[in-house]
Amino acid sequence: MLKSCKYCGGIHDRKYKCPHKPKRTNYKTTYIDKFRWSKVWQKKRNHIKERDKHLCQVCIRELHNTQLKYNFHNIEVHHIVPIAEDWNKRLDDDYLISLCKYHHELAECGEISREELLEIVKEQENVA
Repeated sequence: MLKSCKYCGGIHDRKYKCPHKPKRTNYKTTYIDKFRWSKVWQKKRNHIKERDKHLCQVCIRELHNTQLKYNFHNIEVHHIVPIAEDWNKRLDDDYLISLCKYHHELAECGEISREELLEIVKEQENVA
């Protein structure tokens, strides 16, 4: 039976292996990946989002080019101190913050300083 190929656009038999099909790479799972998939992290992530009312903590303070003050879209939990840098702080509430995707990328590349994020977390802990 013939089928159209999504890799080259040609028509092949179902059993034909198209040379245009990309090769699978062997993805090596690290201890950090295993942690991010764990139930413990999922539970902690949900706790932090609830603590922060499912809002980006940078947007709500109108810092760093905020477009929408009450941004609850694409919220991610950011490790202020990276897991690879300090494994023991991976589940510490004082080093976790809810950010939108835009501000999370800024925090990851260092445009939002760790000190500023830690100060926001301290404020948030006092409010909650």
